[in-house]
Amino acid sequence: MPLTIFGSFGAALYFFASVMTNYILKKKMIEKGFVTDDTQAIFKQNTFENKHVSLKWGLITFFAGLSLIIMEYIPVRPQSPLPYGLFAVSVSLGFLIYYFIVKNETNKP
Repeated sequence: MPLTIFGSFGAALYFFASVMTNYILKKKMIEKGFVTDDTQAIFKQNTFENKHVSLKWGLITFFAGLSLIIMEYIPVRPQSPLPYGLFAVSVSLGFLIYYFIVKNETNKP
């Protein structure tokens, strides 16, 4: 358990530092006048706009909560792996539903 806590804290700290240093670097390059049309294209290339982020996290959270509700009504032994499997399957189902919604929307003419 402590390894998980320290690992997640370290990952969050790393990603936060990465985002902040990229922001500071871009800001300094703009202030110094190093930004041309080519460099602006590089900056825009790294930013991917996803319009369905809310849908993805909403579906995943909904199905995760639904699995927790279902687990409340299923009698299992304390050492049973059933709750973990049910949780993983339901979260995966939410992500698959999101994937097919986005795939169908991007294939529309």
